[in-house]
Amino acid sequence: MAVAFKAFHISDVPNLDRVPEKPSLSLCSTRFSKGVELNRAASCRIPNFLLIGHRGHGMNILQSSDSRMKAIKENSLLSFNSAAKFPLDFIEFDVQVTKDDFPVIFHDDIILSEENGTIFEKRVTELCLAEFLCYGPQKEAGKEGKCLYRKTKDGKFEKWNVETDDSLCTLQEAFQKVEPSLGFNIELKFDDYKVYQHDHLTHTLQVILQVVFEFARDRPIIFSTFQPDAAQLVRKLQNSYPVYFLTEGGTKTYYDVRRNSLAEAMKVCLEGGLQGIVSEIKGVFTDPGAVPKIKDSNLSLLTYGKLNNVPEAVYMQYLMGIDGVIVDFVEEISRTVDSMIKPDEVIIGEERLSEANSKVQFSEKELSFLLKLIPELIQQH
Repeated sequence: MAVAFKAFHISDVPNLDRVPEKPSLSLCSTRFSKGVELNRAASCRIPNFLLIGHRGHGMNILQSSDSRMKAIKENSLLSFNSAAKFPLDFIEFDVQVTKDDFPVIFHDDIILSEENGTIFEKRVTELCLAEFLCYGPQKEAGKEGKCLYRKTKDGKFEKWNVETDDSLCTLQEAFQKVEPSLGFNIELKFDDYKVYQHDHLTHTLQVILQVVFEFARDRPIIFSTFQPDAAQLVRKLQNSYPVYFLTEGGTKTYYDVRRNSLAEAMKVCLEGGLQGIVSEIKGVFTDPGAVPKIKDSNLSLLTYGKLNNVPEAVYMQYLMGIDGVIVDFVEEISRTVDSMIKPDEVIIGEERLSEANSKVQFSEKELSFLLKLIPELIQQH
């Protein structure tokens, strides 16, 4: 996939003692362009519009009538390598740490299973690695894993059945067994409604970083998290990889006001020296005026959400100057990006003023299209 490029800077932040130092690494995927040194002196080349596979090949929604949402087990090695067959720059997945300090890949805070006809739940972070891996399909021939369930929005429990299942996996396995040119967007997963002490956050992040620094090699990495303290802390713990703050952009309200708007997300990024924001796309479409403010603050902006599975919504974001999208329908949206987005490329260094960094100028026709389509898309999704 031919893509355009723009400058990306990371400021120097001291590492803490327990995290090993590592040379500056490439952010951009080596799948479609040369990797570059991510430092202040070098000219940086990153895709102008990143395409990122959500939980690999796409998330699972068991109650969905769309078979694509139940095709491949999310957050699995099979899902990651299936996504790698398409022209993606990164895959996104969720990382938690077991009680015996192993980073594992799983989205939900709890695991639901069945025992003697009763559904029970266990927190992922309260399981040891061996317990975690005993759920779902097993790698060992002839061994049967415990059945996984998920809770639907209406409160019902449903067996986690997909067309093509796969085993649960660790972060180390992902580094070792997933196509090495595919970038990783590692979401640092924490409970939305739990208060974390600084020491606990520090320990959890250091455990994850140890695996990243040992096994990442030249793989492009982006860290992201909804937890504002964790976002700022992982930025202080290392200066090799960019850190993005995840936000629902005001579409939900939390006790921590830092999570409740794009304006608050900007504050978190600027105060902590983060590189960008990942927002629910509805939050951006509801407040499109935030986009130029974010870009003027020299922050990158990515989005996630169901609307990113709508080709017109993805193209609209490209016109708005958004830097990339996290998507479930990787095959369909990769075709959209290939067909709709111009393959121009620019190379720039320190200067912020460039074609790629300047504000997007809409024609009257494009602006009319945007204004009419945004409310309709929000209403339908």
